[in-house]
Amino acid sequence: MFEALSERLAGVFSPLGNKGRLTEKDVDEALREIRKALLEADVNFRVAREFVAKIKEQALTDEVMKSLTPGQQVVKITNEALVQILGGEAKHLETGPKSPSTVLVAGLNGSGKTTTAAKLAAYLKKEGDFPMLIAADLHRPAAIEQLQALGQQIEVEVYEEGSGTETANVARNGLKRAKELKASWAIFDTAGRFQIDTELMQELEEVKKAIDPTETLLVVDAMAGQDAVNAAAEFHERIGVTGLVLSKLDGDARGGAALSIVSVTGVPIKFIGTGENLDALESFHPDRLASRILGMGDMLTLIEKTRDAYDQSQITNLEEKIKKATFDLNDFLIQLQQVKKMGGIGQIMEMVPGMSSLKSKVGDQDVSEDHITGVEAIIYSMTPQERQRPEIINGSRRSRIAQGSGRSPQEVNQLLNQFKQTRKMMRLMNSKRGMSNLMKMLG
Repeated sequence: MFEALSERLAGVFSPLGNKGRLTEKDVDEALREIRKALLEADVNFRVAREFVAKIKEQALTDEVMKSLTPGQQVVKITNEALVQILGGEAKHLETGPKSPSTVLVAGLNGSGKTTTAAKLAAYLKKEGDFPMLIAADLHRPAAIEQLQALGQQIEVEVYEEGSGTETANVARNGLKRAKELKASWAIFDTAGRFQIDTELMQELEEVKKAIDPTETLLVVDAMAGQDAVNAAAEFHERIGVTGLVLSKLDGDARGGAALSIVSVTGVPIKFIGTGENLDALESFHPDRLASRILGMGDMLTLIEKTRDAYDQSQITNLEEKIKKATFDLNDFLIQLQQVKKMGGIGQIMEMVPGMSSLKSKVGDQDVSEDHITGVEAIIYSMTPQERQRPEIINGSRRSRIAQGSGRSPQEVNQLLNQFKQTRKMMRLMNSKRGMSNLMKMLG
């Protein structure tokens, strides 16, 4: 989402890094470009103005102007200012004094509210809690069925009474059922509208009164721009929101909502949705997102994702195969699937310092999930023997694999060549002069 803004900011900071000394004119020109970049990213103009003023105040001090690395100092100041407008520090879910803790999930239609309720249940379940979902959206057609289907996928109990009853009663009865089951969290999916109206707010107020939620989370579509910011401010004024969930943060919108919403509403972002899968919900860390925007990566999130995707036995097995040079296309397929679990190559590259700019140069085709799906189809079209010994694949086998996978013979060739290079690198790394040989090859 922040690719365009990241590139613009990189273009601003790059010339500053080449200067041994900064003048006030240098700083003013840089700040003018930063302000322009923020406004083009659809950041609220007041937030952009305050952000630039804060940077200027700190950048024009003697400590920065006379520093031996003034460019780096300005980047550091910008990073700190970004962290502040994003909320300062991570805010986590509050638990209630009595079990179960309750979460009221609200939002407009199309924001991803029901899916977010299920994602939150999956997130809490992975943390070792016992969540339960309550279907309190009685207005949208198939909302109850959707929540039930999602609940089945993540193996979480869903309480529902159909659509012919009062929403507040469903909420009360759902909470009573959660207590009977000794659930640690009760998550209420409520009705949305295509716009904020009196009926929506009255219903939310009645549900809130019925369950006295520990947390009231508002799901906001990050691709909706300033409309999302305005909607969040109005929801907060009417029902009192304790936290925000930014959905669709993996989209291609400009990202201004994410950078404006905390400053405008005063409500912290607690979670971000980073994909369509039910495990694509992350606890929000302002410092990590600021680091990604400035192209400095996010190694902590990458480490967490890697830990979730791999278990120790898989890592040990992979190390053994690399050492013995027995890494085959079955192992290659497993690694691709783990990358998909971690959010895809594009998201991973954003988290590695310095790699976000390379991601844009690589091109969408090389980092898309469709590309990985194509590779999977090719490998699945091979026989077990071909996966273990790809060197036996000749012209006729290649044609059969291409036909079976719906890809071209050229794509099959490309995959086999990539795999050959991967295995060659592994052998080089395990030789006596492994790293030096590898560097020579890359050079």
